[in-house]
Amino acid sequence: MSELGLSLVTGRDELERRIRWVVTTDLLDPGRYLTGGELVLTGLIWRQCPEDSDRFVRGLAHARVSALAAGDPRRAELPADLVEACRKYGMPLFHVPDVLSFADVTEQIARRLSKDRAADMTAVLDRHRRLVSGVTPGSGLNPVLHMLGHDLGMPCWVLTPAGRVVAGSHRLPEETAPLLARGFLTARRMPCTVRGAERYSVFPVDEQKTARVADWFLAFEGVCEDWPEERLALAGELAAVVALERARLDDRMRPEGRIAQELIRFVLADGRPSDILPRLDVTGLVSEHGFVAVAAASHNGLRPGELRVVVKEILNRSCASPAVGVAGEEVIALLPASRSDVTAEVREAVGTLAPGLGASRLTIGVSGTVPMEGLRGAVEEARYARRIAEGRAGPGAVVGHDELATHVLLLASVPDDVRDVFRVRLLDPLRGYDRVHRADLVRTLEVFLLNSGAWRKCAEILHIHVNTLRYRIRRIQDLTGRDLSRLEDRVDFFLALRLG
Repeated sequence: MSELGLSLVTGRDELERRIRWVVTTDLLDPGRYLTGGELVLTGLIWRQCPEDSDRFVRGLAHARVSALAAGDPRRAELPADLVEACRKYGMPLFHVPDVLSFADVTEQIARRLSKDRAADMTAVLDRHRRLVSGVTPGSGLNPVLHMLGHDLGMPCWVLTPAGRVVAGSHRLPEETAPLLARGFLTARRMPCTVRGAERYSVFPVDEQKTARVADWFLAFEGVCEDWPEERLALAGELAAVVALERARLDDRMRPEGRIAQELIRFVLADGRPSDILPRLDVTGLVSEHGFVAVAAASHNGLRPGELRVVVKEILNRSCASPAVGVAGEEVIALLPASRSDVTAEVREAVGTLAPGLGASRLTIGVSGTVPMEGLRGAVEEARYARRIAEGRAGPGAVVGHDELATHVLLLASVPDDVRDVFRVRLLDPLRGYDRVHRADLVRTLEVFLLNSGAWRKCAEILHIHVNTLRYRIRRIQDLTGRDLSRLEDRVDFFLALRLG
């Protein structure tokens, strides 16, 4: 705006800064009234001594002011101490000649800003229309991201919390995706900045409705704190578009998702092979090498639908499309066996996601490989492994089939009526007592057995005194007529608990 008649004194390297508004002040320390991005006009009334210049400019720099314009009708030139302070703090300094009033400067710049903001809004609306028109059913996100990256100069990517790239405008370096995922999972606030070889700005897709560990996120090149308002608005619009595409890809309401849920239901009910095999065919899980079952549960956090999403993401490395279903508070998955170590891959994925679990805990069990006829036994094995994982420390715990005793396979083959009688006889007295007195005897018994009767360790896990633990064990023995010092009775209780 050369027509203004301002002359640049110092700060030529900082002229790319954006001016958000104009403020006139003669306070020595105006920082508390500034929010950043202003052009500050001052008549230097605040300057009583050379040292005041340093204090004044330091306050402006701390408030992230864009530039300073100063004029003093008593002097032809600005004070050298003011010029030096502006050089010191990297603050662009303009001289306002005495023939130019601050009111004229404010009016002309405000008029220009109003025009720019009207143009910015037009650009945002136009980009919004282009975004919406770019998303057609089945087209995916790549066309939209390509437009943003190549036409509008905003390289961007959509990723999962595990670091899997869903779509992108450019190729993302392989080592960058894990850094972005960790930054997304651990950030206290969103959006956030992640530093790698480059700096990236990370935005959640559906922060208000979805747990972070089950959400997708956007990553843009650059630091969003320096972005103009229209670019931030565009990032928000893209997040809304990605959320719609993510919902479209959710298979829970699609035929394959419903068939996968039916398959899990038939396996849990020990259905006939004639019911199971066709559904295996439809889900694409037919395998000559057998199958693996996975059971997962979340404590203090994830809803079943979110847990299902997390499990699918965890298993993505082992199988592109496992059959996943919800069974009460558990999520059960079936996938074809492969040469890879599924337990190790699951454990690695859980370790990646653990920082985003917050107060939640994730426990997962993995079965061994079984033929189609052994699917129910595999599910029971995975469930038992998951229950063992509950006793492990950490936000995410995984137990594989190799850590289980062979009695699990034996229990899976016992007829249901025998299992029920055995379980009821031993555990019903304890469950009835717990319902009336809230004594937690069943949980106490399970912890006691899993820790081989170590009194102090059990008391620490249960957060009770050792004497309270001894009282509970005596009550268990009185109610059941069993003696927990005898190996035979411990084995009976152990098997009853495993039967559920």
